[in-house]
Amino acid sequence: MKIIHQLVLAVSCMAFAGLAQAAESFKVGFIIPMTGPFAMVGHQSQIAIDLYMRQHGNEAAGRKIEVIIKDDGGVQPEVAKRLAQELLVKEKVDVLAGFGLTPAAFAVAPLATQSATPMIVTAAGTSAIVKKSDYIVRTSQALPQTTAPLADWAAKNDIKKVTTLVSDYGPGHDAEKTFVKRFAEAGGEVIDSVRIPLQNPDFAPFLQRVKDSRPDAVFIFVPSGPGAALMKQFADKGLSASGIRLIAQGGLLEDDLLQSMGPEAQGVVSSMHYSAAHDSATNKAYVAEFLKLSNGELPNSMSVGAYDAMHLIYESLKKTGGEATGKRLLDAMKGMSWESPRGPISIDPDTRDIIQNVYIRRVENVDGQMYNVEFDKVANFKNPEG
Repeated sequence: MKIIHQLVLAVSCMAFAGLAQAAESFKVGFIIPMTGPFAMVGHQSQIAIDLYMRQHGNEAAGRKIEVIIKDDGGVQPEVAKRLAQELLVKEKVDVLAGFGLTPAAFAVAPLATQSATPMIVTAAGTSAIVKKSDYIVRTSQALPQTTAPLADWAAKNDIKKVTTLVSDYGPGHDAEKTFVKRFAEAGGEVIDSVRIPLQNPDFAPFLQRVKDSRPDAVFIFVPSGPGAALMKQFADKGLSASGIRLIAQGGLLEDDLLQSMGPEAQGVVSSMHYSAAHDSATNKAYVAEFLKLSNGELPNSMSVGAYDAMHLIYESLKKTGGEATGKRLLDAMKGMSWESPRGPISIDPDTRDIIQNVYIRRVENVDGQMYNVEFDKVANFKNPEG
């Protein structure tokens, strides 16, 4: 009887331990700029996170989901690294996420590897990010992925000579390299390549150099945020009046910023993986709910990166039955596919990068509001540099 009693007690203790494990919070540490020049990235991401949790609750597979948001201030990789260390050691988070800019993602990648913690990149777009750690998964974009289709389109639409104007850091270099290569392969010529500082740029002298080069068009990449200022200076410098067309990777024309850009944005063609005007039932529902939480601010590409990261976390946790070990979660994320507000997406099981539609859009006035209206797409497009 004593042996039976001890066995029953042991089984009871194991069951209790299992319940305790299941009851523990599943923690997500989101490192994203909430202040500084790229605060819009964090602002949009936070609304999207709140929206997903309102729609789907705060539990998955019997685990309470707890999101801890930390502000890295933007281009401060050492701050992002310190915050990641604190989240891993003190908060014991199960997943790291966010990373508004590439330097932050690069700084944190070794910590993801050392701690065997999945790291979901929801914003940064340098192609090489996913190669920095076997634990990185991306729900945003790779710049070659969202640039190549525009270079192909330009070459087919009577644009022969282009000057490129890009921010001087990883994603800008990726966008420049991809555009130059694809445009040249299609018979076009890049006559000048201009790089602008990432922080606090005055665009005027760089736009003057573009104007002096006399291209048919200028291809622009800047990170999400400074688009309104650049568009104003583009108009002030008279580039449009001199016959230079503006084409851009979509970060220049984020949906939440379009209303502040004025008529100079109208007609600009860009390529991107998301538009608030995307015509699907999923996106229409997303935009309607986002507008309620944001007091009328349209969602942009940063929001869907965070929203889809939450979906990836919830669904991978369900697949593991609530088990939060890094390797099992990562394996559950690989190959996952679903319908996002941006359209159908999946996580490449080999590269852990996102596969998605890339849309060619034109800024149009729709019922008194400016939108990036999609008129063409490349479906299920992988990162060509992946």
